[in-house]
Amino acid sequence: MKIFTMSRTVTGNLVQGPATLMYPKRPREFTKITRGQVNNDIETCIACGLCSKRCPVYAITVVKGPKENRTKDWEIDHLKCCTCGLCVEICPKQSLTMANHYFPPVTERTAGIHKLHYTPPEKPEQAAGQEVKNED
Repeated sequence: MKIFTMSRTVTGNLVQGPATLMYPKRPREFTKITRGQVNNDIETCIACGLCSKRCPVYAITVVKGPKENRTKDWEIDHLKCCTCGLCVEICPKQSLTMANHYFPPVTERTAGIHKLHYTPPEKPEQAAGQEVKNED
């Protein structure tokens, strides 16, 4: 009786084709719910540090500069990241997103670290009591 079950499986595999993905011919398509690479929109990030505190493997580092220049540095080590998505869930400004593709393989440890630095644009200096005039 087991031979009939096995023969049905074999003939089904012959008709349907291989169960594996033919990679070089067809690239892999990731589903929308695939958790992959973490990305940050550094301009909307407020550098609160909640993502680095929530990360279970300490893959994220956030450094906020002094109030005078309001610079911020954000860094993620993709080789440590376990793609759990907890940093994306806790971000109050939704500046963190998770793409549905994985970080590409690297040959050096430093290539797996992604650093972002933000320096706000300089505002034109105004003299005390003077207004800035627009020239049209």
